[in-house]
Amino acid sequence: MSATIAYVRVSTDDQTTNAQRHAIESRYKVARWFSDEATSGAIKAKDRAGFSQLLSYVREGDTVVVYAIDRLGRNTIDVLETVEALKAKGVAVLSIREGFDLSTPMGKMMLTMLAGLAELERSNIKERQLAGLEKARAEGKNLGREKVIDDGAVVQWRQENSASIKATADHFGISAASVKRACRAIKIGAQQASLHSRKSCANE
Repeated sequence: MSATIAYVRVSTDDQTTNAQRHAIESRYKVARWFSDEATSGAIKAKDRAGFSQLLSYVREGDTVVVYAIDRLGRNTIDVLETVEALKAKGVAVLSIREGFDLSTPMGKMMLTMLAGLAELERSNIKERQLAGLEKARAEGKNLGREKVIDDGAVVQWRQENSASIKATADHFGISAASVKRACRAIKIGAQQASLHSRKSCANE
């Protein structure tokens, strides 16, 4: 048997869900309420305690009602993912303020628009990330992870134990590629040191 489920959310302690509840109750007979209070919209819907419980509770044929579509997510991407998660369970979504009804042609069109906006938002986020990386490179910042492998220790242990690359990797808990890079780095360092030494001798 299908049921109407309501979800309400407010972001701070000094706000209440009363207005949202009243708006929903005046239009629908609600079988079960779920809420998140003093819960920031910056938190993804699936990570909120109340909404997570709702997602586990709803069944195919149910309808989830919210006062406004932004109650379902922190941004367009999150709203779309939330709506699609409910849709995948065969659950309809209604939003009073926007008149969003997934079961109608207009609702399906709005979902398509949401998908387009979410894709645009993803592209904008990626562009900002790339721009940030380019700026960091231009400023000479090191973008790689901090090196935690001691190349010298790796190569020394391998030589002292006549160990294979695999055995060395297992001993240090690193990948075979990391062992190879360590050996290569030490070899290049030794060559550069030798070249520097020859140049110094030639200049004496």
